[in-house]
Parts: sequence; C-alpha cells; structure tokens
Amino acid sequence: MVGLGNPGSRYEGTRHNVGFMALEAVAAAAGSAFRAQPRLQGLLADVGNGEERLRLLLPQTFMNESGRSIRAALDWFGFDPAELLVVVDDMDLPLGRLRLRASGSAGGHNGLRSTISHLGTQDFARLRIGIGAPADNPAERRARTIGHVLGRFSAGEQPLLQAVLSEVQAGIGLIQRQGIERAANRLNGFVPA
Repeated sequence: MVGLGNPGSRYEGTRHNVGFMALEAVAAAAGSAFRAQPRLQGLLADVGNGEERLRLLLPQTFMNESGRSIRAALDWFGFDPAELLVVVDDMDLPLGRLRLRASGSAGGHNGLRSTISHLGTQDFARLRIGIGAPADNPAERRARTIGHVLGRFSAGEQPLLQAVLSEVQAGIGLIQRQGIERAANRLNGFVPA
C-alpha cells in the first residue's frame, strides 16, 4: 500500500500529503514505525503478520516522481500492480468524501500519472481522499490550485479530517477481508457525521 505526498517538514500536514497522513495513521494504530529504505526511495513500515501483513510505503521522491519509488518497491517485493493500493488526495472530491476504484486514469493527479507511467498500467487500486477545491470558478480554481493543495487543513477542518482518516483505516481492513468491491460499497458511500 502506498500513500502519496511530498517529503520533508515543509509539506507535513498539507492537503497534498493526506495520502501520507492516512498511512501514518494506519502504522501508528498498529504500533509500527516507518524506516528509510534507500533502495526503494521511500519510507517503509510493516503492519500485521503472515497473510495479513501490509507493507506501507511513503515515496520520498516528491509527488511528480512517485512512480519511481512504487516501481522499485513492486520489483523488490515481487508484487504485481494488481496487489497495489495507492492512497491519494483528490481536489475534485469535497473534504469528507472517499472514492475507491480498482483501476482508472490519473484524473489530472501528477502522482497517479507518474505511477501509471512507471508501472505501464492503470490497473491498480486507488483510494482517493477528498480535499475539496479552492473555488468553483474554473479560472479561479486554476489560479489557486497550488496554494490550495500545498496549504494545510484549517483548525475547523481537523475533526472532519480525523473522521476521514479513521474511515480509511477501517476501509483498509475491509479491503483485506472482503476485497475492493465490497469495501468500495462502504467507502464510496461514506458520509461523515
């Protein structure tokens, strides 16, 4: 499982790093810590044992080159893209919404674009976490996109963000037990209280 984001303290807590936040929450809940894996160009944590074990990867290549780290990890562990779940931010979804798909396009996301390019396929699961858009007007949205995705969640958004991250943790367990399709029914219908 891969969380997408940008490395370094400058980007901690930004909307673009919600994929990192989700995997950090999964690791913390399991009492696991990330450690540097230079050959994978990322940070790696293991959660669970045996058949239940998950390998969590946070690429340290910056968002636009995420695919290099993901390709290195799949090659190192002998995994197929079909065994991959990428957790990523999505500006087209409002904060509080999730979208799980078994495959699909990059949808304008540079991290997914890099992943598709390095894997040579779109056939890997992705869980998109809504971060909301900076504006409804297309011209204003384009002008404010970078500041928005590299901005931090407000204090008022924190409770909603925590509810989403908790749901993502539950959803990952559901994916393991019941598969993508069944998990998608729950996650895609998630509406925070």
